[in-house]
Amino acid sequence: MSVSRPTAVVTDSTAYLPPGVAVQRGVRVVPLEVRLGARSGREGIDIDTAALSAALADHRVDVQTSRPTPAQFAACYREALDAGARSVVSVHLSRELSGTWEAARIAAEEVGADRVRVVDSRAAAMGLGYAVLAAVDAAEAGRSGAEVEAAAADVAARCRVFFSVDTLDRLRRGGRIGAAAAFLGTALAVKPLLHVVQGRIVPLEKVRTTARAAQRLVDLAVRAAGDGPVDLAVHHLGAAARAEEVAARLRERVPAVARLLVSEVGAVIGAHVGLGVLGVVVVPQRTPPGA
Repeated sequence: MSVSRPTAVVTDSTAYLPPGVAVQRGVRVVPLEVRLGARSGREGIDIDTAALSAALADHRVDVQTSRPTPAQFAACYREALDAGARSVVSVHLSRELSGTWEAARIAAEEVGADRVRVVDSRAAAMGLGYAVLAAVDAAEAGRSGAEVEAAAADVAARCRVFFSVDTLDRLRRGGRIGAAAAFLGTALAVKPLLHVVQGRIVPLEKVRTTARAAQRLVDLAVRAAGDGPVDLAVHHLGAAARAEEVAARLRERVPAVARLLVSEVGAVIGAHVGLGVLGVVVVPQRTPPGA
């Protein structure tokens, strides 16, 4: 991967950029680790979503994830700098959800905090992905490391993430949501709706059916989008038809869609939300009034 711009952009494998985009845009991706029983490997390289889905369907298989090591990040940063970049901006999964940001920060201090800037996207999936793409746009425009960092942080500040899950059990067991909050979603025939607030997963409301959950996700996304240009993403795990339906409703109801991506989440996020998750990422290109 050649680097012709002054600032290199690094992210982790939970950004879930569309296929080929990372290579095309020169983004270096450091993968998280996934363990499916006795099998372990790098997300998106050794273990894909199909392998995860099979493991989740087999309740005997223990599914776990782990962050990259600081050494992995340090090696990536040095490679970018050796390739000609003068600085690195490293944009990552919310520090409230993973130790990935902390590992990147430790590596940045080792390589040189004056050369490596680490950004907490306060999100995951395309909430992180859109922050990464903003950083790439700024880097390709020849902006300084500080300006590239600011571009990613600006998107992070505007991003909203809403999602529904079939059960809160995996989020509770992984420590991504408290036991008291998880208890609220244990009633039969209840679909919990959640959102991400300051990087943390927070319960939002409960609905009775899967169809109602999808409709509420659309309503919440439309309100968060405002009436100006907006980037959207619809994510799912094993729910492709519902995701396409949500995307179609968003195209109908959001007046100015700049980009709308539909994709499955990868193995790391999927391991914590479980099969049947449906989510919407909303990034207004300017802050809606009253937001």
